[in-house]
Amino acid sequence: MGPLQGIRIIELAGLGPAPFCAMMLADMGATVIRVDRVSAQPGEAALVDPQLRNRRSIALNLKNAAGIAALLRLIDGADALIEGFRPGVAERLGVGPDVCLARNPKLVYGRMTGWGQSGPFAHSAGHDINYLALTGALHLIGEPGRKPVPPLNLVADYGGGGMMLLAGLLAALLEASRSGKGQVIDAAMTDGVIALLSIYFGMRAADPGFRDETGQLFLAGAAPYYGTFETSDGKYLAIGSIEPQFYALLLDKLGVDGKFLAAGYPGSRRHWPAAEAAIAAAVRTKTRDEWAAIFEGTDACVAPVLSLGEAAKHPHNVARGSFITVNGVEQHARAPRFSRTVAAPVQAPHRAGADSCEILAEAGFSAAEIEQLRAADGLS
Repeated sequence: MGPLQGIRIIELAGLGPAPFCAMMLADMGATVIRVDRVSAQPGEAALVDPQLRNRRSIALNLKNAAGIAALLRLIDGADALIEGFRPGVAERLGVGPDVCLARNPKLVYGRMTGWGQSGPFAHSAGHDINYLALTGALHLIGEPGRKPVPPLNLVADYGGGGMMLLAGLLAALLEASRSGKGQVIDAAMTDGVIALLSIYFGMRAADPGFRDETGQLFLAGAAPYYGTFETSDGKYLAIGSIEPQFYALLLDKLGVDGKFLAAGYPGSRRHWPAAEAAIAAAVRTKTRDEWAAIFEGTDACVAPVLSLGEAAKHPHNVARGSFITVNGVEQHARAPRFSRTVAAPVQAPHRAGADSCEILAEAGFSAAEIEQLRAADGLS
């Protein structure tokens, strides 16, 4: 079930964007086999991580020749492989692209790294904040005159990383179905973040007054019509009234003098501070939920800033079933949604190695071969 039913993916266990990509593939109906380390702990943390849902696990010793040989046999029957090691690690293990594609020419080999497979930083460690910093994205995010603010790890890890790897894998799988030939996907978080910045390259080229500074762009909160404002109960309202008609509606609902329509939007930046002060003063006269009720159903582009717990209970999210609970763990429902190829219900994560024998048997291993692999310390 699901649009990717029949596609078989091998995922070499990792962190962050690689398992996120594997989760997305599994959510879409692909059969994803997670290859965990034999030393992986069966602790409860893994069992409540939605990123590990919808797939089975085999625990192989990849520092052992028998374990590598077993992995290669699994790869022989796969459509794609995902690995998130530093460049060269898979090659040293004996499961690099050259080896795998020689055995399975139709294999799509997905590689997820922060810096990419080449370049002076390729072998260096890094995290989301570092990739944002080097691409120019972090410099733009924050309040004017203050330090840049990391937007959680959503942009580089998941947007520029996991989602870009997903797009590359899907494209290569489609091409392989036509050509019969696999290829290697070099998905670098830095490349992905730079791609996500495309709108700002356009703004920079078109606007002589473009300000390449922290918090100075209107989408970074510099404009009075795009930002967060504190309410009387210490909570916040998110305002995104970019278009003139939406901004006019915002001022009307807030009871703010209409003179700020001409001055504040589009207007000269010099009018922005006064307009923002007037909007902030108006927002502070009511609670967050009072304002939410006033703006609900309008085109002013105003929404209450909710916590994770509140978001799961919001009527819109409830109506769409955007949150689900699996084995007591609240998490996201599948996204995007498909009208015809609906996938099976979400399955909770499996413990590391919980499905080893079943997976090996499906791959053609006899009971004797499985015991030999275990005896050779290649399987747990």
